[in-house]
Amino acid sequence: MPRGALSAAALAATLSLALASCSSSSGSDSSGPAPGAEGTGGGKPLVVGVTSDPDTLFPWKATQFQAVNVLQNLYGTLTEFDKDLNVVPGLAESWDASEDGKTLTLKLRQGVTFADGSAFDSADVKSSLDKIMDEKTAAVARASLSSVKSVEAPDANTVVLKLSAPDAALPANLATVNMAMLSSDDTEEKLTATPNGTGPFTLGKRVPSQSITLTRNDAYWGAEKAKSPSVEFRVIPDESSIVSAMQSGNVQLAVFNDPLVAQTAEGGGTITVAKTPQLNYHVLQLNARRGELGDVNVRLAVQCAIDRKQVLDTAALGEGEVTGPNTAPAFKSDPDKRPCPTRDLAKAADYLGKAGKSGGVTIKTIVSQGEYATSVNEAQSLKAQLAEAKINLDLEVLESGAFVDRWVAADFDAAVALNGGRPDPDGSYGRYFTSDGNLNKVAGYSSDKLDKLFAEGKATTDQAARKAIYDQVAAELEDNAAWIWLFSGYTYTATTSGVQGFTPMANGSLQSLRATSVS
Repeated sequence: MPRGALSAAALAATLSLALASCSSSSGSDSSGPAPGAEGTGGGKPLVVGVTSDPDTLFPWKATQFQAVNVLQNLYGTLTEFDKDLNVVPGLAESWDASEDGKTLTLKLRQGVTFADGSAFDSADVKSSLDKIMDEKTAAVARASLSSVKSVEAPDANTVVLKLSAPDAALPANLATVNMAMLSSDDTEEKLTATPNGTGPFTLGKRVPSQSITLTRNDAYWGAEKAKSPSVEFRVIPDESSIVSAMQSGNVQLAVFNDPLVAQTAEGGGTITVAKTPQLNYHVLQLNARRGELGDVNVRLAVQCAIDRKQVLDTAALGEGEVTGPNTAPAFKSDPDKRPCPTRDLAKAADYLGKAGKSGGVTIKTIVSQGEYATSVNEAQSLKAQLAEAKINLDLEVLESGAFVDRWVAADFDAAVALNGGRPDPDGSYGRYFTSDGNLNKVAGYSSDKLDKLFAEGKATTDQAARKAIYDQVAAELEDNAAWIWLFSGYTYTATTSGVQGFTPMANGSLQSLRATSVS
């Protein structure tokens, strides 16, 4: 995937670099090979152990980690990330910004086809971006295109974006699978059943709740085709059971969240484990538009009653670090700059008193079981700590798909969650905490001040100035206890002998499956 780079730091530094010209080098088979079959083109199949089945195969609405991991191997985006999260060309082989930063011209890669054999061109890009921006589509990345006034396709290989203001975050935002380019002839209903992308794999076979198999796309535009003829994502709900499957030779690769499971896997001697720090963050999301949490004093009481390090130590064996909202290195928040940087039960009681709730409050809280391993332990640690402050977390543990449905609908007072991080703070939070953000209902909080700060952050060209702006964003979020940021952790990539070419990434991406082989 890496092809000529635009660094994430440079992206954050200046708009002129973020939108600089870059350049580089180029049909879904519903039957496909059965899991375990070698298929055509040489190489051996790869089996990846996962704890949950994708909850959707439509890229514009994917929020579940497993769905994203599958879809990013089926679909292409205009820009991409390399292994170091530099922005590099994807379906757009180059892009140029006008002098005022309000026009972005993209030159598309030629000779690209969708899995069904149809040609990819500017009409597909215009159709995709227009639909993502249409509120009726309910695309989760709609807010990332808030600066785009119009999309023009002057010829088959050129797309012109007219912007309301310079947008330093746009190149990175275009690299997420929620911005996947779809054929203008396709519909959500059709793609939910049969994905049709430009990625290195096509859909082979799916057995719901058991496995989904991708087959190598021999028409893929990249300089190198996928190394493995097929990749099967095999659903094994428990991470410890995945270790057993790897030890018996039935699974060759898995990414764990539980450090104890990772230690167990590596201790067997036949499995190698790579530990990778992540941009994602563990968080107690508070819905400020529901019940007791509508009072900022109740939210601040929750913040002050939590020892984040204790949650980290209890749930993840201390493997990680306490974090504030911004987790990307160039914009990292100082977790000590919050109303209660350490646990303070006296302050928590004082805040509850100000809210007129000295007798305590109950907060209904949803928890996912299955998508990541530490969720229930985190929830139990939070519940025990908050009980000492007369704050009762009424926990409802849900299967991954049910949790996502409730989360997207904002049907919760609080949620114990693991959210993905991105190299640019606008991509991480612009869709959550702006009043017109398409996930603002899920975030449960916005303000005029945040709207102004996010707009300034996108339009600003100086790195130091952008860092200062997003520091103010973090302060606004922490001072109002919009959410309770807990910690950032690691992923643990386990491979058996013979697996080569897989590169773990700080954003949790499995895009390097295309470069992975089994000897």
